[in-house]
Amino acid sequence: MRALTLLHRWVGAIVGALLALLGATGALLVWRDRLTFVPHAGDAVSRDPAALARVLDMLAAGARPLDRVTLAGEGLGVHQVVFRDGGGAYLSQSGEVVARWSSAWQRPELLLFDLHHRLLLGEAGETVNGVAALVGLVLVVSGVVLWWRTRARFRPRLWPARMTSGAIVHHHRDLGVLTAPLLAVSLLTGTMMALPTVERLLLAPLGASDRAQPPKLATTVAPTAAPMRFAPLLAAATRRFRGAELQRVQWPRGTGAPLALRLRQPFEWTPNGRTFVYADPATLAIVGVADPTAGGAHERMREKLYPLHAAKVGGLAWKLAITASGLALALLGSLAVYGFWTTRARVSAARRGRRAAVAGKRIAL
Repeated sequence: MRALTLLHRWVGAIVGALLALLGATGALLVWRDRLTFVPHAGDAVSRDPAALARVLDMLAAGARPLDRVTLAGEGLGVHQVVFRDGGGAYLSQSGEVVARWSSAWQRPELLLFDLHHRLLLGEAGETVNGVAALVGLVLVVSGVVLWWRTRARFRPRLWPARMTSGAIVHHHRDLGVLTAPLLAVSLLTGTMMALPTVERLLLAPLGASDRAQPPKLATTVAPTAAPMRFAPLLAAATRRFRGAELQRVQWPRGTGAPLALRLRQPFEWTPNGRTFVYADPATLAIVGVADPTAGGAHERMREKLYPLHAAKVGGLAWKLAITASGLALALLGSLAVYGFWTTRARVSAARRGRRAAVAGKRIAL
């Protein structure tokens, strides 16, 4: 048990700051839509296909190449446009530009998401976060095991009684075990999303992943003679998936890739849905679909990871629970680092003082 204690403390002292960062940013991201301060953000959402088609036609006719358009939806009443050059804009549902940016650094909510998701480091940062979340999960399990010996002294507090090493350790153990179930859900779902190998391993008992792949086209070069008209495509997509809501339009990424409409059917948890309608970008004719009802248990479970992690289901109660999980992780990580390293510094200082005193006595003799 002593070895487990030492391992838990040292690992926590090393990765605690990163886990605290992930917890704090995650707690804020639960309320991302409400923290997006732009005009018309609170507008009621209209699902009028004709209005959506007009906005998409206007954007497609613009000079800047598009990457994707996330349409106004639950929680945010504006469309989010992302261009290939990394810039973007928010549009009202009537098509009026209400905010622009040339870099994610100019929009706090976008910067916050990238910091939490990738540490501003791209795919490498996502992998680092996945490993950190996996380590955090191990710390939660080992922390519960270590707490069991001291369970008779369980005194849950939001803050340590004193900022001393002993008080911080007791607070850390009690707060950790109190929030362990929520921390386990947050860290496990985060690990599985960031590390596909872990996801495949844990969901292997449900069968192999059978996610449908986009069709490969001969070309993705759109003609310039005629403007794009999205109304027929939107109408065809809604006829194919009745009751589904259009959430996002993804322009082709790479040669042979189709344009993708992303829809959400009523039974789906993921905010943007896992239903895809693929179209030839040159003609906007449908060339394929991906229906989540055709997937197996593996894909059905995988679809629930992000909604659980980001509190996109469960209403206000789950939002508050995941917020509490993030704040607890921030507190546990930051105080673990502070308590461990300040104690080490004091012990080292005391040792240096004793060595200096002994050396002084020897010189005096």
